[in-house]
Amino acid sequence: MEEGLHKHKLAILFCIFLIATYAVGFNLLCSYNLQSTFMEYSFYNASTTPIIIGALIAALTGYCLLGGGKRIVKVTSTVVPLMGVSYVIIALIVILFNHSNIPSMFILIFQDAFDFKSITGGILGSCLVYGIKRGLFSNEAGVGSAPNASASARVSHPAKQGLVQTLSVYIDTLLLCTATALMCLSAGVARDAAVSGAPYVQNAISTVFGTAGPIFITVAMVLFAFTTLLGNLYYVDNALTFMNNKKKPSKKFMNIFYIFATLIIFIGAIIPMDAAWAMADITMGGMTLINLPTCMILGKIALDCLKDYEKQKKEGKNPIFKANLIGLNEEELDYWK
Repeated sequence: MEEGLHKHKLAILFCIFLIATYAVGFNLLCSYNLQSTFMEYSFYNASTTPIIIGALIAALTGYCLLGGGKRIVKVTSTVVPLMGVSYVIIALIVILFNHSNIPSMFILIFQDAFDFKSITGGILGSCLVYGIKRGLFSNEAGVGSAPNASASARVSHPAKQGLVQTLSVYIDTLLLCTATALMCLSAGVARDAAVSGAPYVQNAISTVFGTAGPIFITVAMVLFAFTTLLGNLYYVDNALTFMNNKKKPSKKFMNIFYIFATLIIFIGAIIPMDAAWAMADITMGGMTLINLPTCMILGKIALDCLKDYEKQKKEGKNPIFKANLIGLNEEELDYWK
């Protein structure tokens, strides 16, 4: 936005929405979803358990943010990918054990997709809007957040990392989300507001794995949520640095900000589910409305970059990017020269 569009103020506005999204909206929702996995247990008390869980996860996150817990971060970062693979395997097992329900599952999917209520909702746009909101949560494509992470990769050609980023859409949405949906529908467990969110998934897994199923989801959610909370704040660090004339803010400021971030995590565990989702939708929507037009305006540069990559691949080369080959002014760049 700053270098491509020469719109510094627009870039600052985007950073403000990014901070609101990842330090507030997403972390509120992440914290709520984590504590909701404990609803299935007999010890859960709606008035006290969320407070205890919120305090624990906020304290642990704050400890890591303020310089401690490096070993904790390293262990969870290693375990989380294994948990993701395990989750898909468990979902497939549940579907296979409930194979007799697969025909009725697909009938239900098509009935709900093409009934009068769904068609009317689609025409009026309400279903479309809801689908877009939840789709953005599944892989972030179009929000403008993932470039914070992908831009830190050291590759010889930006198209390499771009292709890797497109893979995340297939992993998150087509694999993980579809596996979850098919597992829950094939299990035949109740679908209503009382079990919305993690309890619905826990009930589905328990049809095959009994009491061990909800425990697995709870452990997985704790690990996923913890690494997500820290990852979200990595994005925020980048935005704060950009807004501070591309210099990392003082340690005192960052410590105060991290304390604020941990309080947000605590609040997320105790607020109603609708409030958590609404805040995340609003802040993420602001990011997306700024990012998508920017992507369209700068789209030609991205396509030219991809064509350059494909051209070099066809020539049997290991693609190496030079900005001047696609007409970019090297003086405006700090890396791809």
